[in-house]
Amino acid sequence: MIVLMWVITRPQALGVATEEALQCAFSGDTRMTAAAQNLAQVVANRAVAQGDNETQYAYRHLEDVVRRLASMPGQRVLLLVSPGFITSTLQLEASEMVDRATRANIVINTIDARGLYAPDVLGDIADPPNDTMRTAGFKTSYRVAAQFAQEDVLAQLADGTGGKFFHSRNDVDEAMREAGAAPAFSYLLGFSPQNLKIDGRFHALKVALTNKQKFEIQARHGYFAPKTVADPAEATKQEMQEALFSQEEIRDLPVELQTQFFKKDEAQARLAVLTHFDVKSMHFRKLLGRNNDQLTIVTGIFDENGNFVTGLSKVVEMNLLDTTYGRLSRSGFTVKTSFDVKPGTYLVRLVVRDAVGAQMAARNGAVVIPY
Repeated sequence: MIVLMWVITRPQALGVATEEALQCAFSGDTRMTAAAQNLAQVVANRAVAQGDNETQYAYRHLEDVVRRLASMPGQRVLLLVSPGFITSTLQLEASEMVDRATRANIVINTIDARGLYAPDVLGDIADPPNDTMRTAGFKTSYRVAAQFAQEDVLAQLADGTGGKFFHSRNDVDEAMREAGAAPAFSYLLGFSPQNLKIDGRFHALKVALTNKQKFEIQARHGYFAPKTVADPAEATKQEMQEALFSQEEIRDLPVELQTQFFKKDEAQARLAVLTHFDVKSMHFRKLLGRNNDQLTIVTGIFDENGNFVTGLSKVVEMNLLDTTYGRLSRSGFTVKTSFDVKPGTYLVRLVVRDAVGAQMAARNGAVVIPY
């Protein structure tokens, strides 16, 4: 398995895997070398696909945890204990996970569950390798490299979010205690790459101090460029979804949030979320004598434990005559979104984005509907 994970990108590894397949499946018959190479490639592709599926499964659950944690107040620290990730083709996904956690102000501390370990040079004793004189050295180096590579994602998640990576130690209880704490000092740095090529390649980053004081710096080592140009509509949807599950308030747009409710009976209530816009502070595009803009309004209702209950999305098209624009500039306007809920305590999250200015607003509210 270890050799197979390297076959996709290393021709030398394909030769080693071909030799192994030749010995195992074709009794060393060199006339079957082409068939052995094809078998090695097929099995390697299957192994990498299986590894990617397992990694995607882990990433999806980790993303759910990040989204849930982003909606909670206070300092947020995620502790991930894992034996590592199988080396895969999902480097971009790991980089995007760091981006999501960083935007939500979540620190990820990671612990290598393998503890203090020595590389397993000979492989699994229950499945002894079928090495030949020609392949033994190569397979040993691949096996050792793969075991070390398993911790790469753990280090990436920690370094990229201001966390700490605990590895090569057996005092797991002490590591858990230290990893549960937020960093003493952290800074959020950002930049916009110029002339970025859409090639999916890794770009190294380095953070250094200008003075000569000896401090330990833990920072992101780089990022992966996107492989394709992002769909603007999908990017906007993702941006609003992340904002919905956060608690950070955004005030780029002049928006106010109010709530009202009335009880239908002892078991049901109607909750109204009122979004008021200050039109005079918004950006419009003049087209055919009208003032145009499009507002996307997303409202989420969460219970007192932060669990998502329900939500709605609305799009408001604004094509205002000058007289209407003048009137609304003085009074503003309100959009009402209603929900049927049970009595209880709820957190209301409102996210608004306008199309012309590409600006966002996010507000938090709370409502208690008595039983």
